[in-house]
Amino acid sequence: MNSPALRDFALLVARLVLGVVFIAHGYQHWAGTGMRRTAESFAEAGVPQPGLAAYLAGSVELVGGALLIIGLLTTIVAGLLALLVLAGGYFVHLGNGFFATDGGFEYPLVLAVLLGLVVVFGAGRASLDKVLIDG
Repeated sequence: MNSPALRDFALLVARLVLGVVFIAHGYQHWAGTGMRRTAESFAEAGVPQPGLAAYLAGSVELVGGALLIIGLLTTIVAGLLALLVLAGGYFVHLGNGFFATDGGFEYPLVLAVLLGLVVVFGAGRASLDKVLIDG
């Protein structure tokens, strides 16, 4: 069963879930643990320019998550978020093995794959991208 409506529904659900996840993480960087602690964590993990990286990650996650939800600039945003997740996977998770329970790269891998699907297939019909492109 390969219907366009089913594909669009699956893309909508993926965008909504990913958007909520990224908004939550961005908010956590900004207001939860705070940027200072986030930068310290990034420094401990060996992330280059940890202060700048903390602000960049928090901002891209927060704004990017919102843009995914509404489906605006979706493929660009999903690509940026995928790069961010892969960088985090490399610096923070790769040395901890596979499983997320051990801080491994399982979770960033799943996020990167889902974001890759959004990059490949786009936002779907239930998006601002579709409204603005098709009028």
